[in-house]
Amino acid sequence: MTTRRIIATAAAPAAIGTYSQAVQAGNTIYMSGQIGLDPATMTMVEGIDAQIVRVFENLKAVAEAAGASLNDAVKFNIYLTDLANFARVNETMAKYVAQPYPARAAVGVKELPRGALVEADAVLVVG
Repeated sequence: MTTRRIIATAAAPAAIGTYSQAVQAGNTIYMSGQIGLDPATMTMVEGIDAQIVRVFENLKAVAEAAGASLNDAVKFNIYLTDLANFARVNETMAKYVAQPYPARAAVGVKELPRGALVEADAVLVVG
């Protein structure tokens, strides 16, 4: 039987709903979606570029709390309220994840929690 381990860190925003920041099952870590909330203030950072960076910083913090890194990611899901910002996500993601890049999906959505412009989640495999 695979045991579950809940991952939590103050270096990323606290969950704003009925979920954990991440859950590890075996050698797989399932990371919940992160938006551009500053973990210290729980307020949204301003602008798409700042939100994209904050999303990846939040994901990085959760990964590190699990003893992993974003380079352990096998899949990212990116949600954007404007797909015209997709190139900006690519530019920023390349600063956080080394080649060979993981699998990824990018989806245009009508809206995101707290008025966010971007959200991302990831699946990591460690060990």
